This record gives sequence, structure tokens and C-alpha cells, in this order.
Amino acid sequence: MALIQCVDLSFAYNGNTVLSDVNFSVQKGDYICIVGANGSGKSTLIKGILGLKKQSNGEIIFGDGLKSADVGYIPQQNAIQKNFPANVYEIVASGRLNKCGLRPFYNKQDKKIIDENLNLFGIENLKHKSFSELSGGQQQKVLLARALCSAEKLLILDEPASSLDPSAAADLYALLKKINDKSIAIIIVSHDLTNSFLNSKKVLHLENKQIFFGSVEDYIKSDTAQRFMRSVKNV
Repeated sequence: MALIQCVDLSFAYNGNTVLSDVNFSVQKGDYICIVGANGSGKSTLIKGILGLKKQSNGEIIFGDGLKSADVGYIPQQNAIQKNFPANVYEIVASGRLNKCGLRPFYNKQDKKIIDENLNLFGIENLKHKSFSELSGGQQQKVLLARALCSAEKLLILDEPASSLDPSAAADLYALLKKINDKSIAIIIVSHDLTNSFLNSKKVLHLENKQIFFGSVEDYIKSDTAQRFMRSVKNV
């Protein structure tokens, strides 16, 4: 069964439709890249999946035992997030808060998962460092570790490499591949088509409605992709 199925989805702001005719599903282990011009509805769709924006029409159906608390999410970073006054361990550990329920503390299982994710991303030696002291690449590793403390089946990222240099971006995409190899599905919104398409399995193209959903191979051969890639190069 699909982790998520979107059926005839539409979204509107103040009565004006900004995204319509969205029909696609997310399967276990999927790696889906969402592309489209600025203002095409990408972030709106992500907010809908996360329950932060109510659809005006259609359904978002969660399956295979997936709950919103099981979805890891990394939004676009802003200056406030980059200067957040907490250390690495505190930020990574906060990804377990939804799992704690009424418990006012982290139990043995929480601490085990926190330590595993610190080790997975090679940041265990940074756990007492302030988040604001880290490089952009290190900060993204911390946010990935935090998201994986929540994510059991699905990780959603919105332009995760936008503020990274090419080397840090390459490291990030290598880590996402490692995560996806653990059968955790990934949805990534990105303008970095070259790196995103290296590991993606499917592409969802939006232009205020769904234009394409299918394999990366079929997308690259499509007229939609050729037109979009030309427009990106001209920006």
C-alpha cells in the first residue's frame, strides 16, 4: 500500500486556486524530486502533505501505518534558524519530541536513536557545539539527523542545498542516497536538477497544476523537461 496517495488535490489562498489536478502516490523507498518554477505550487503541496495547509478539494490518504509524527521535514533555512541558540545534541534530540507523548524526558530508546543518527552523519564530536558556530554543511547534517529522529518511513526536504557550496551539496546528496537505501522514502523540492536527478527515481513537475509524474528517465526525454531546463539555464 502507498505511504501517501494524493487524489484530485487542489489548494487555494483567499479563494484563488494556486495548485490543482494533483494525482500521485508515494511508495516505500521512493525518491521523488518535485520541480517547477517559483510560485508553481511546490511549497504549497509540501505544506498540504505535512498538514500545515488544508486542501480546497481532493484527498491526501496516508497508508502503511504512516502518521504525521513519522514524517521528517527539513524546510528552507533562514537566518533565524542558522543562528538558533541551542547545541547540536539538543537540536537532534528535539526530533524525538513527537514520540515522547506525555513523557517529560527522553527514554532509553529515544537516546539510542539520537546517538545512532549523530553517528550516522558523523557529527557525534559536535554534539556540544552551538548550532550557530557550524558551517552550512554541518548545519544541514544536524537538521538531517533531527529529521531522521522523527522519520521512520518518509523524509521531506525543501531546497536543502540552496545555501551550500558544491562540495557540501555533494556530501548532502550522498547522505540522502544512504538514507534512501534504508528504504526511507524521500520527497525533495529542488532547483539543483543535476544533483537531484542522480539519485531520484521519480519526478513530479508542477506548473500550478500537475504537468508530469513518472520516472526520471521518462521525464528527461519529455518536452516538458526540455522546456523547463532551458528556462532554468536562462534565469
